[in-house]
Amino acid sequence: MNEIHLPRTIINRLLSHAQSSGDAEVCGLIGALNGQATTLYPIPNVSTDQRHRFAMDPHAQIAAMRQMREAGEELFAIYHSHPDSPAAPSATDITEAAYPGALYLVISLDTQGVLELQGFYIRNAEVMPVPLKVV
Repeated sequence: MNEIHLPRTIINRLLSHAQSSGDAEVCGLIGALNGQATTLYPIPNVSTDQRHRFAMDPHAQIAAMRQMREAGEELFAIYHSHPDSPAAPSATDITEAAYPGALYLVISLDTQGVLELQGFYIRNAEVMPVPLKVV
């Protein structure tokens, strides 16, 4: 699978968002113009078990999708963090993946001082790792 290029500014914002919450998963969307990631849309996590799951606030998610559409962007990626597990989709993440065309980004805080970010496509419950490159 071809590597995905992510701007350093987007990665820095992703990692900062993940660190801001510590014990709770964070989540959001990334919009793109012409296939290039451009805008981060943090979405509040409304899960009842935020340490182990994420559920995007439906109103904020709809608003972010509207902002993307108005800006001429398309959905590029869906991201969330894992406070105490690896940067890989959980069984729940795989089951609930509803956007086969979107990249799924998982950030792990369960590391020795260095955050880990991994990318995946999830289609029909099949997980395909995607190499990421900072540009």
